[in-house]
Amino acid sequence: MRSATHTSLAVRPDTLAIDSSVDGGRAVLVVRGELIHGGADALGRSLARLPEDTDRVDLDMTGVTFMDTTGLQFLEILDTYGRRRRVRVAATGWAEQPRRVLELAGLDPDDPLHGPGTRREPVPSTMVLERTQQLDRLRTEVEQLRQAIATRPVIDQARGVLMAIHACSSDQAWNVLREASQLSNTKLRKVAAVVTAGAEGGGPLPSPELRQALRTAIDRCLN
Repeated sequence: MRSATHTSLAVRPDTLAIDSSVDGGRAVLVVRGELIHGGADALGRSLARLPEDTDRVDLDMTGVTFMDTTGLQFLEILDTYGRRRRVRVAATGWAEQPRRVLELAGLDPDDPLHGPGTRREPVPSTMVLERTQQLDRLRTEVEQLRQAIATRPVIDQARGVLMAIHACSSDQAWNVLREASQLSNTKLRKVAAVVTAGAEGGGPLPSPELRQALRTAIDRCLN
């Protein structure tokens, strides 16, 4: 049995990293970060660096905090490697959001390569269409989640501004933002940005419709 070896391959700082160790023919690849566009290529490079006598590859996905449909490409690369090299492969430890992606794709999140829903035979055209529609819905959901993550800081700032000015709770501040968004037919992020800019001073003035919507929302939610 040879001694353990360890290597690390990062795609981009704070995005995706793959730490690999090999001991006695078993390779363990620990994946950390966000598994998004371009990340699947990193797995191919990590697998290519494994010793020739590797007879098992285990992916530990516990550290993956977010993934889009790139995760399915990740699994395809691992499965192809296992078949070509005739070695056992597995990918386990999927966290909450990645598990949701696998479920929407019709895979078993506990064992996506071998569990129920995994297909080895040619897939009928109707199933291809259904899977494509599933992935389209998945892409939409992932994009909505990305937008929510991106807009959260400005929304949180706006809630803090309202809480400080009106001595209200976090929930009440949220209701004000939501109500103003609906009344003015303005995206929530824009409403939040206006509230934050008003507190900081400077910046473009909100439209009369949005100013009126904010006043109305404050009256309804805080009085």
